[in-house]
Amino acid sequence: MTHVASQFPADVPDSPELVTLRREDDLVWLTIERPEVMNCLSFPTLRRLRTLCEKLREDLTIRAILITGAGEKSFCAGADLKERKTMAPERVPEFVKNIRRTMDDIESLPQPTIAVVNGFAFGGGMELMLACDLRVAAAHAQFGLTETTLAIIPGAGGTQRLPRLVGRSRAKDLILTGRKFDSTEAERMGIVNRIAPAGKLAECALEVARSIAANGPVAVRAAKAAIDEGCELPLSRGLEVEARCYERVLPTADRLEALAAFAEKRKPRFSGR
Repeated sequence: MTHVASQFPADVPDSPELVTLRREDDLVWLTIERPEVMNCLSFPTLRRLRTLCEKLREDLTIRAILITGAGEKSFCAGADLKERKTMAPERVPEFVKNIRRTMDDIESLPQPTIAVVNGFAFGGGMELMLACDLRVAAAHAQFGLTETTLAIIPGAGGTQRLPRLVGRSRAKDLILTGRKFDSTEAERMGIVNRIAPAGKLAECALEVARSIAANGPVAVRAAKAAIDEGCELPLSRGLEVEARCYERVLPTADRLEALAAFAEKRKPRFSGR
């Protein structure tokens, strides 16, 4: 496997302060720590995110990952346009390639991911939340794939993930107009899974994460894989994917523990084996 460090220019530092990792039991919070610029994605921020994803995918004791931005104003407002303005032209394709790979890294994590959207999610920020499995938003959050208003297009998966989520026509409406929309509309379209009550965003997101973490971890990862790998295939091939993923859970100790717990009328104690 190619390490993340080798995919960035030598002068792009790995800066731990840009994205922090905080563990709560078997859950992990990743927080973009750039509230002064609405948690925009600079080259070093992308490197840090990708480095953390590389680390997290190997730790299967983690049962869910929550991704958010620092502060209450912005989840992530997309690419750092101040950095982009001063970037040498030959560096721009490399940046775009790495922002796309960052979203791919997040989407391919074996653990379920939850975007905790605490404010603006524009451009690459919306693409970041689309790369997550689930999305929990504050009522005041705003969304938009606004790239066409800047004479570019979404380049980190937005033109592909959004239509798969909401349908081609709705995706064209949002992308071609570049318009912004609120949490209520996002929930109605199926972009947001839950809108948190005022002041309860972290609590609401943790409730979702803990209900996932309470289930058999091997089964949760297998179910995620079955959906991700199979849902865009013809049904017959998708069912084959599901069958392969089901085979992963049959020999597990967790499956036997679930049966024993049911018989003994108690909660199961899953070990992830």
